Amino acid sequence: MIPTPAELETLREAGRIASNARNWAAETIKPGYLLRDLQEGMETMIREAGALPPFPAQTSRNKIGAHYCSSPTDNSKFEENDLVKIDVGAHIDGLIVDTGVSTDLSSDKRWATLIGAASDALDAAIAMCAPNVDVEDIGERVELVINSAGFVPIMNLTGHGLGRYTLHDTPQIPNARIGLKGSLEAGSIFAIEPFATSGEGYIKDDGKPEVFRLERQPKASNKIDADTLEAMNSWRGLPIARRYFGDLPKKPFERTLKELIKQGVMREYPPLVEVAGAHIGWKEHSIYLGPFGTEVLTA
Repeated sequence: MIPTPAELETLREAGRIASNARNWAAETIKPGYLLRDLQEGMETMIREAGALPPFPAQTSRNKIGAHYCSSPTDNSKFEENDLVKIDVGAHIDGLIVDTGVSTDLSSDKRWATLIGAASDALDAAIAMCAPNVDVEDIGERVELVINSAGFVPIMNLTGHGLGRYTLHDTPQIPNARIGLKGSLEAGSIFAIEPFATSGEGYIKDDGKPEVFRLERQPKASNKIDADTLEAMNSWRGLPIARRYFGDLPKKPFERTLKELIKQGVMREYPPLVEVAGAHIGWKEHSIYLGPFGTEVLTA
């Protein structure tokens, strides 16, 4: 996406809102705090600031790299020694930013080096950003920085372009040289997100999904509640969570969700877990590649 000057100002405002929510979560999180409360707290801040979440706020712990989203009844609490990935975004009229940070809940800061590897890799990747730079060159640099710290990158997760009402647009920006095609375009908006681990460097789907996305319209069915479908359609194809629809009757909502999944029009996003069960550190910023260099929208 190449924003107009007015759209760029809107993206900057969305960046400020998302960053404030991320920073609040990083300062508030502590052992004993409910995961659900932290996620909902970020989303409340975003809404009160005049934006909306472009995806459900997530808090993925330890071996989970991404996509841990609480159900409305999730009573899981953060624990001592957790390594937490706080993932949040904001959009205004479909103009999206995406950001996140890792937080070490150990008293001895045992995850500091792992978190630092991801953070340093992100800094190195941002420093490389320029028009026509090959995304594979960025990935190679990310891997070099993470390897030099004694870890490996997650190979099958990437950064991504950001489009209007499109969270994952082109180009993909890898964390190593893995054979992707693409380059950075002048004036574009994208997110870079290095993942570092001491494991094998791959993730797999593992766990109950609580993030969903309506990819296309369903076939007519008496199992689909019209009010529920209308509410889901209001998100215009962006990822959603059950907690967005707490004002709807539960049984018609769940029946509709089940039918949409059965028809193959509702995509599910389970938690993403490192295949060897190793902890993952991560950091993400959204970038504008402007005429005077890179601008971190979520600094």
